[in-house]
This record gives sequence, C-alpha cells and structure tokens, in this order.
Amino acid sequence: MTETDRRGVHAERVPAPSRSTGAAEFGSILFDDVQEARAERPVFFADLNLDPVVDGIVGGRDDYHLTPFFHTPLDQDDTVGYRHEVFRDLEKDALRAAVDEFAAAMRRVRSSLALVEKQPYAHEKQRWFLDAAATYCGLIRRFADAVAGIEVESRGLRRFRGYLAGYCSSPVFASLELEAHEVMDGLQAVRYTVRIKAGRVTVQAYAGESDYSVEVERTFARFREGAAEDHLVKVPDAGSMDHVEARIAELVSRLFPAPFQALEVFFRVHRGFVDPVVARFDREVQFYLAYADYIEPLTAAGLAFSFPVLVEGWGETAVEGGFDLALAGKAGSAAGVIVPNDFALDGAERILVVTGPNQGGKTTFARMVGQLHYLAALGVPVPAGSARLALADQLFTLFGKREDITTLQGRLDEELVQVRAILEQATSRSLILLNEVLSSTTLEDAVYLGNEVLGRVADRGCAAVWVTFVDELADTGAATVSMVAGVHPDDPSQRTYKIACKPADGRAYASALAEKYGLSYPRLRHRIRP
Repeated sequence: MTETDRRGVHAERVPAPSRSTGAAEFGSILFDDVQEARAERPVFFADLNLDPVVDGIVGGRDDYHLTPFFHTPLDQDDTVGYRHEVFRDLEKDALRAAVDEFAAAMRRVRSSLALVEKQPYAHEKQRWFLDAAATYCGLIRRFADAVAGIEVESRGLRRFRGYLAGYCSSPVFASLELEAHEVMDGLQAVRYTVRIKAGRVTVQAYAGESDYSVEVERTFARFREGAAEDHLVKVPDAGSMDHVEARIAELVSRLFPAPFQALEVFFRVHRGFVDPVVARFDREVQFYLAYADYIEPLTAAGLAFSFPVLVEGWGETAVEGGFDLALAGKAGSAAGVIVPNDFALDGAERILVVTGPNQGGKTTFARMVGQLHYLAALGVPVPAGSARLALADQLFTLFGKREDITTLQGRLDEELVQVRAILEQATSRSLILLNEVLSSTTLEDAVYLGNEVLGRVADRGCAAVWVTFVDELADTGAATVSMVAGVHPDDPSQRTYKIACKPADGRAYASALAEKYGLSYPRLRHRIRP
C-alpha cells in the first residue's frame, strides 16, 4: 500500500504487525517506531554517486524490493542505534548462518507458491502448496530453535525471537503444522501401479505386485564398472505435469479419495499460511545482509568501516579515514589503493572550503562527506575508520554543470536561483554541498557572491562543504575551515588525493586560469615539443 506523506514524498507503508497469533508484539527489524519507506529516489543521489552503490547492494536480491529502504534516511538517533545493534548481532557467525538458512528456506517456500499459481491441474497445484507449507513449518521450527540458543543483544532481534517463540506455540501455527504432516503422511501412504500396454494406461491400487524396476537394476548391476560420464541430455523440468501425468493423478485420487480430499481441504483452509510478520522480517533482514555482503570484499581489501557515533551539533564532527564508497565499489578488489581522508569541525566551525589544483580529489572529497552523512542516517556502518557525525534533516547538493539552454538562463543565473532555493529550505540541521559553483563569473564577482552565500549559510547554522577555485573564500570567519588538495612536494603535477586542513595556497585559481587559456604545463609542453 502506498500513500503520499506530509512532505509530498511518495512512500511505501509497512503493514501493521498481525496480532492474530497471540505472539509477542513485534513491528519491524528495520524501524523501531517509524514504519515508512520511500519509494522515490532522493534528488541528490546523482551528485553523490549513490545510484551505483545502491544498485550494487541490492543486486541479486530483486525479489526483496530493498531499494526503498535505501531511499529512506532516519531522523532519530535511537532508530539509527536500533539498526547498529542488529548489524552487530549479525556479525556473529552462528546467527548469520541461522538467518541465511532461514532466508534460503523462505526462498524455497516462495518458489513453491509461485509454482502453485502457474499450475493448470488442481492436484499438482495443491501438492506444491502442501510442499510449501511443510517447508515453511520446518524452517520456522528450526529458526526458532536456532535463535533461542544464540545470545542476541539487539532490541530488534530479541523482540523477533520473542515473537517467533509465541508464534510457534500459537494455535494458528500448531494447526498448520499438524495438518500439513497429516496430509503429507496420508499421501505418502498411497501405493499404486501403472500398467502401460499398447497405448493404454491402467492405474490400480498396489496389491503386492513385483517391482520390475528393482529386478532390472539388479540384473544389470553386474555390468557396472564404475562411474561413467553421463551423456544424457538434461531436459529442464518446469515443475509441471503433462496431460498424461495429470490423468494418472486423477485416477489415483479416485482410488484413494480420503488423502486427496484432505489435500484439497488443506489447500482451501490454509491459503494465506505465511505469517505477515515473518514475511516482513524475511524481507527486511535482507537490508542488513545485502549491505554486509557489499562491504565484505572492501574490508578484505583493507578499507575500514565503522559505526558512527551520533553527535548533537556540527561542531562535534570528526572523521578519520573516510573514503568515497562509490569509488571503492568501482575499484573492487583493487579498493586498497583508495586514499582515505580526515576532516573535523570544532566549536563554531560549520563550513569546509576545499581548494587546490584540478583533478586533486576535491569533488570526491565533497561526495564522501555527503555519503558519510547519508549512510549514517541509514543506520549502516560508514566508510571510515571512525566517525562522529550529526544527523542531517535535509541534504542539499549543487554540483556545477554546463548551461541548460532550455532554461533561458545563463549558468551563473541558474546557480544563484538554485542556491537561493536551497537557503530558503535549509535549517540549522541541514547539510549543503556546493561544487565548483560561481566558476563561470569573474574572480571579483565570485568573491563577492561567495562571501554573501557563505554568510547566509553561517547565519542559518547549517553545515556545508564548498569546493571552489576561489582561495579568498577559505578565510571568511570563525565558521569556515580551509582544506586544500595536496600535490607531491617534489612534483606539483602529481596529485596525492589527500585533502589537508591548512590555509589556501593560491594554486587553485592559477591552475584554473592556466588551463582555461591553454597555458597549463602539459599543454605548453605539447605545444613546444620539437
């Protein structure tokens, strides 16, 4: 069920938990109180390069529809902590193995139920349904027993364990389990013979006839010399009867009406046997498993992830060893070459102004800051050795782009309109990321306009990162922190991709001008090459 929330965001509402089983109350393994997931992609995803990250996380899990969960940042510290607890519990090998087994069994249940909907023959449809129910009952028992024997500390898993224990002892589950076993036992007791002669098939109740297949195998066993390569063509079985098999099943049901009647009744009575709370847990727990699986090869490559400590104000922000998750995911097994960076805000500091030469990692740094804050609001381990971060109520990005002739505005006008819109919406808890804006005007105008924007950002008390070629913006007051992209001390053309906290060195604008007029070192060398 979907609805539009008060902020105008299309949202997917998680159904309220079922209480019909009499089990202990459990709402969600993802949300403590809030139970909504956005169906729409946040507008800043492109600028932060988060689309490939989310695609990589949810890839291979399409049937769980996890993407909305990664579009839904949290705004309560306690709910973030709720998820951190579950992540830590799932780091225990025994619990992770139990959850993986549970998920695999639930996939088999869904697969069987999908076959139920596809079958044209009633007996086969009912039998696939019985198999699904029997598998479901078994997995619930095994999972309940497994988690009962494992120490869990998270509120979410403790609540679900309590719910599962109550569900297993409920009349609803007991009836499903007992009847599934009884119907299965009744069908397994059916014995019959099939005689095929001259195109005629005869079905009779088994009366002690010899099993010729056993005799044939015994006769030819003496010729067996060992395992041989199988040259038989593998014919895919879609799980469906053909018309001959369906007719045989119909004749068998006439010979043994009682077990087949019990199967039909079971099919009719227990159509919605999967408990909605169990089904929701099965889907939601994949949020944790998917993210853990995504970052596992990155940690193996030497990159660090940590649970951020949530702080009240921007002036308590501190990150060590942070990196761009999208860049690391693209690097894959070579992620160990990623250069981590640190940053911090102290006291009245709110704004990081990042200068330095082109291609020095400034834009990547700005993306990293945005990613860290967004991932922290998802309640997942963030790409950093350690992090102290405040939860942002809104995240705004404006990354410099080419002019759009359809807007009938120049690039500068368009940027100023967008900056104004951001400042009108921003609060003291918002984070703003500006990348190479105001670069289409003169230095004098860029300094003037930049100071005006920074002043208004500081007045609102929100946090910001501004990547710019204008060094003068790096020293505009107590709210501003200057950071500079580094170069190799012996060869300024070599970038280190380290962004250090230090005064602007004047190279950014000079490099931009040199490149603009074709006077950069590489271009000059190319032009004067003998």
